[in-house]
Amino acid sequence: MKKLIIITIFCFSAVFQAHAEIKLPALFTDNMMLQQQMETPIWGWATKNGKVSITTSWDSKTYEANVDKQGKWKTKVKTPIAGGTFEIVIKEGSETKIIKNILIGEVWLCSGQSNMEMPLKGFTGQPVLGGNEAIVNSTNNNIRFISVPRATVLSPTDDFEGSWQVASPQTTGNFSATAWYFGSLIQKVLNVPVGLIEVSYGGSNVEAWMNAEMLKDFKNITIPTKKEDFKEAPNREPTTLFNGMLSPTIGYGIKGAIWYQGESNRDKPFEYKALFKKMVSSWRSLWNQGEFPFYFVQIAPFDYTRYHPNNYLAKYNSAYLREAQLQASKEIPNSAMAVIMDIGEKDNIHPIEKQKGGSRLAYLALAKTYGISGFEFESPEFNAMEIKGSIVTVSFNNVPNGITSYNKEVTGFEIAGEDQVFYPAQATLRSKSVLLSSTRVEKPVAVRYLFKDFTTAEIFSVGGLPMSSFRTDTWYKD
Repeated sequence: MKKLIIITIFCFSAVFQAHAEIKLPALFTDNMMLQQQMETPIWGWATKNGKVSITTSWDSKTYEANVDKQGKWKTKVKTPIAGGTFEIVIKEGSETKIIKNILIGEVWLCSGQSNMEMPLKGFTGQPVLGGNEAIVNSTNNNIRFISVPRATVLSPTDDFEGSWQVASPQTTGNFSATAWYFGSLIQKVLNVPVGLIEVSYGGSNVEAWMNAEMLKDFKNITIPTKKEDFKEAPNREPTTLFNGMLSPTIGYGIKGAIWYQGESNRDKPFEYKALFKKMVSSWRSLWNQGEFPFYFVQIAPFDYTRYHPNNYLAKYNSAYLREAQLQASKEIPNSAMAVIMDIGEKDNIHPIEKQKGGSRLAYLALAKTYGISGFEFESPEFNAMEIKGSIVTVSFNNVPNGITSYNKEVTGFEIAGEDQVFYPAQATLRSKSVLLSSTRVEKPVAVRYLFKDFTTAEIFSVGGLPMSSFRTDTWYKD
């Protein structure tokens, strides 16, 4: 009798393995969004060494894919111009899976730490300005989104728990505010469906979003192989978020990516640029879509001294991290940075004005990716300084219609002589430049603007975009 039971179990197992159920990742569910006009990957699991057929309703074309010995299959389907709704039918033998209510449009990956993660409804005790109104007005069948849940693991994963959602007051409250304001403006202006994939985790550093291969040249970074190796919180350990959250999304067809991170690297600003550049180039390689657009938010001013009350060093001034981000935006191809110097809060690392960050990311995408013109989309940037006697004239790029302080006194400039001691400068604004002087500096050689931990924007383009903090020197003193 016992032998008969064992034989029965064995036979049942063999039959089950021979006819394994078609399984699809969370990214391929009802309500999904596919990137328009591309050969977009689609994958899943089925019977080992079997074959699946994939039929797309927009062109009635059928694709075939072989299932490997691990039970995974992958192919590409050609998507049309934006529109919908559509279905994809996947078959293996007598089994059929149907993905329904699919839209074709523009898909963006949205990643970073807590300021990307912060939902429209806000964090507990921390609101998003206008968030409730945005939620009430969020019903839009042409906006779809999916969020990857938090996960920190030591080996790459290939799926997650989740599904695509259609924008409505019942769904948008828990979704990223920055991503929402970005995506909703893109959708409104382009008048095409927009899909958003959120992959973010509060408090994370850039190393956590990179894998071991990306980090191999950074000799001071140790890759954990077991949890006992953790020296910090799991979301700050190298590779953990790449493995647990980003890995399952790699290869999904996207138009580009937006990023809001840097706060957790503020104590190592001089390493950040190289890490960030490596992360972006490596993500692009893994996606195998060329140098897709990568737009990111410069972190807002905040009083970080609270984190180093007893051992404060000059490098803890977050202006150095903002500087690294500004430099990276010039060195990473097909990238740009949204400046938010005007919305920082001294006692809140999560600025309530999420719409400005999201909208400024959208300005960059609309202009640089989609070719829409006629509006300002890049913040003013330092161009050059000319020194005549004790007067410094500073000129700027990205000021097609000039600069303004909105009739407020400008006090954020400092100048220094060869002694490297900075003094507040008197500033006189011209249409596209600023004249600086100080009675304490007879022969100026360097200029700094808002190069402080917490500060507030003073100069804007006439289009309303704030100028980044900057310095013309390379001096650094602990």
